[in-house]
Amino acid sequence: MAINGGCRCGAVRYEAADAPEHHAVCHCGDCRASAGAPMVAWLAFPEQGVSITGTPTTFESSPGVFRQFCGTCGTGLFYRNEAVLPGLVDIQSATLDSPEEHAPGAQIQVAERLGWVERIADLPAFERYPG
Repeated sequence: MAINGGCRCGAVRYEAADAPEHHAVCHCGDCRASAGAPMVAWLAFPEQGVSITGTPTTFESSPGVFRQFCGTCGTGLFYRNEAVLPGLVDIQSATLDSPEEHAPGAQIQVAERLGWVERIADLPAFERYPG
């Protein structure tokens, strides 16, 4: 069963034909800086099973580490690091067409996790923006 997704504006789409290798929420500072978010969830697939339509913009965030995003709307999409994840492409799982169907199985880089993230469930929660 293929897994599909893409950027917000639709200029870049992808399909992953193989089963994912893993799905983790990353707390590292590099992911936070790249996404502008406190954490990023990544779903890893074998590179050969991922097809991309459109042309994502590529940024080498550190030597040998490539992050790709839509150059039109800015949505973060892909992460490649052959030294750490050979043959895999990490896809930001929030960009899946059905992200609710694919829950992460782990948290990684928790040594860099923002302290308040552990207590986020204790915050008041509103179904919509409070009036």
